[in-house]
Amino acid sequence: MFTHIRTSKKNKELVTQLTRQHNLGAENVIARIAIAHSIEQGARLDLVDLKDSGGKEYSKAVLLGDKEDIYIGMVCSFYGIHRSNQDLGKYVKLHLDMGLVSINDSSMNLTEWI
Repeated sequence: MFTHIRTSKKNKELVTQLTRQHNLGAENVIARIAIAHSIEQGARLDLVDLKDSGGKEYSKAVLLGDKEDIYIGMVCSFYGIHRSNQDLGKYVKLHLDMGLVSINDSSMNLTEWI
């Protein structure tokens, strides 16, 4: 299982921008929303689309917090994989990056996610 996740280099600034724009406090809040939002959109992401990892780094504990089982469960259920799957962290990263871009491109009201 993964221990750290990094956003793409492009999304490093986006994390800070969206956190400030929506007054979310800690930057892991937007990351959690991004993962859930991306999965909610229903697009199965392909590992070949994995972006660089030169951006914001989160430890698994900071990224998922005490809701780790829920986030891991969402990803595993969505892809039909077990939590021991070696690609689990890659899927989390894909949804983190995709969710950040999707939130930024939309005029989403994030108060419903908090």
